[in-house]
Amino acid sequence: MFEKKVYLQRRAALKSKINSGILLFLGNEESPMNYKDNTYHFRQDSTFLYYFGISEPSLGAIIDLDEDQSILFGDEMGIDDIVWMGRQKTLEEKSLDAGLTKVLPFAQLNTYLKQYQDKNREVHFLPPYRAENKIKLANWLNLPIDQLKEKASLNFIKAVVAQRSVKSVEEIEELDRAAAISADIHLMVMQQAKPGMYERELAAKIQAAALASGGNLAYPVILTVRGEILHNHYHGNQLQEGQLVLNDSGVETALGYAGDLTRTFPVGKKFSAGQKDVYDIVLNAYTHGKDMLAPGVRYLDVHLASCKMLAQGLKDIGLMKGNVDDAVQAGAHAMFFQCGTGHMMGLDVHDMEDLGEQYVGYTDELTKNTSQFGLKSLRLGKALEAGYVLTVEPGVYIIPELIDRWKATNQFAEFINYDKLEQFRNFSGIRVEDDFLVTENGSRMLGKHLALTTDEIESIRSEAY
Repeated sequence: MFEKKVYLQRRAALKSKINSGILLFLGNEESPMNYKDNTYHFRQDSTFLYYFGISEPSLGAIIDLDEDQSILFGDEMGIDDIVWMGRQKTLEEKSLDAGLTKVLPFAQLNTYLKQYQDKNREVHFLPPYRAENKIKLANWLNLPIDQLKEKASLNFIKAVVAQRSVKSVEEIEELDRAAAISADIHLMVMQQAKPGMYERELAAKIQAAALASGGNLAYPVILTVRGEILHNHYHGNQLQEGQLVLNDSGVETALGYAGDLTRTFPVGKKFSAGQKDVYDIVLNAYTHGKDMLAPGVRYLDVHLASCKMLAQGLKDIGLMKGNVDDAVQAGAHAMFFQCGTGHMMGLDVHDMEDLGEQYVGYTDELTKNTSQFGLKSLRLGKALEAGYVLTVEPGVYIIPELIDRWKATNQFAEFINYDKLEQFRNFSGIRVEDDFLVTENGSRMLGKHLALTTDEIESIRSEAY
């Protein structure tokens, strides 16, 4: 946990944004794999963690805006729990660390909510994403489960998003640490990967290093020679000379803050000429995008500028043709870049995505109103502010099934050279990604430098295995 004053200040700032009523927070439960006591790794709800700092299952909390009090709800360990799990800090002790002075049994949370409802006091809640919390809220608030999302408090959502979006000094230190550890792990993978290994061997090394750092993985490892599959969690392929390895992985610190880096490198010692050409196109788009980061700049414009850099580079090597601006406006570049250039980061690798992309990545004035393939997957479009932390991660992904689908109808034939593209059918994909803090005058990369250019990567690979 951070110091007590951090949580007191966070709750005070939140209270100043909402006039009256009850703010309800639900922590996460343990998630059983196959029976109650055999669970997946526990991860606390990030908003609960942000305001209360306690990473323990089966907790709830309220902030009573009218009575100016905060209450934690949870159950102390009994002797049976202690027999199996050992003596631990009591819930009361943990609550004091978070600046809370009132702790009640979890069962009383429902009683309190009923009392508030009987007095016609508004209960503000955030949209739940876990089934057990949906059931609790539906029962407690007498709402159909399928209406919970629309009945969630918009004022509460917007207040949390505004506060969590701008990172404090303590948070930036954690995010710096997450990115630095992630960079060390990426370097280790670059140094140890070799032909004949299986993807799972490298994925295992990543997970082991994340645990050894005192934290965990921020998200499931993407370590693949099938880089064209954007979120590929399969690790059964054997690395072959001539292939590319795409490693998208990051560490979560003990306090819950995420790193999210991607590097692509050759299985052998060197990139082929074609691989180097495409890598440099992606790197140019990355460099252009990160250089644009500054307060007031819309991330939508960063994305579109990166897309144009990709399209121009692909045109230069004969995969695209025609006017670059027209191609990007039409969405033809999405044959090669099907997703967004980046997303917000913090306690979640895709920060606050559970609260709604429209509120986290966009605004009332800049809505996400598009069904265009590629652009519809951009999670962040709004103007940047100092204190935001986000990724820049352009890529080129050659998806055979997409080639076949578009080629069959000559889709964007005026912009895509399908004959040339057939030569790249089995190319796979390349992505480059780092994490950035928006500063008062621009931005800075979090963590430490990790080999970025083809020369730097080949230098590491020349001494590998």
